[in-house]
Amino acid sequence: MSGVNSPVEITEIWIGNGVKKANLPAVKMLLLGMLAGAYIGFGAYVFILATAAGGDAFQSMIAKLTGAALFPVGLMMVILCGAELFTGNNLLTLALMDKKITAGKMLKNWVIVYIGNLIGSVLLAFLLVKSGLLADAAAERAMAVAASKASIPFMAAVIRGILCNVLVVLACWLQAGAKDLIGKIFGIWFPIMLFVFAGFEHSVANMTYIPMGMFLGADVTIGAFFIGNLLPVTIGNLIGGAVVVPFAYYFAYKK
Repeated sequence: MSGVNSPVEITEIWIGNGVKKANLPAVKMLLLGMLAGAYIGFGAYVFILATAAGGDAFQSMIAKLTGAALFPVGLMMVILCGAELFTGNNLLTLALMDKKITAGKMLKNWVIVYIGNLIGSVLLAFLLVKSGLLADAAAERAMAVAASKASIPFMAAVIRGILCNVLVVLACWLQAGAKDLIGKIFGIWFPIMLFVFAGFEHSVANMTYIPMGMFLGADVTIGAFFIGNLLPVTIGNLIGGAVVVPFAYYFAYKK
């Protein structure tokens, strides 16, 4: 099929992507990381809006499905507009295993991009709150989501982070298999919609969800944000996105 890259070709594409991303100047990593944090934050915001209204169990399920269907716009903008996302960049381990980059360059990318994602996410959360659009039911929903995420048990958050980033990097993988815009959009859409609807945990999305709730007055401390949620979720994201998927595909299609 001429419009689709094979898994072997996708492996090579992501090894090449890893080389390019690892060799970006630090200032570009930071700037593009900030953009990616904001893009994912837009997805988090529309999820809050879609799920803010009350209702019975069926209405809540439909609202959650709607929010999950809207959320993938964030990763679409990251990949198709060009930005640097920590969770997607976990696939840099492919280039490391292929000896195309060093561990130092990979870690440098992860750290700088992660910081950029955090800055962009928190800034967007602040602007959204100050815009006045998060009011009444939407504000209550945002605070409830922040409090809920900050209270997830440590190991449960790790596991949810693993499952989440398996799907996120598979979305990145799938879109690389498509050669046209529509194919890339659909490749991104379904795995991301699945992880949101399933309730898995994404570290960068939580960089908007939790601060947004905190700015609105949610009873969440800085420690609960960083240690209670971001730490275990980031560990899980690394396992799922930097180990499980890239190691499996590298040994299946490259070795």
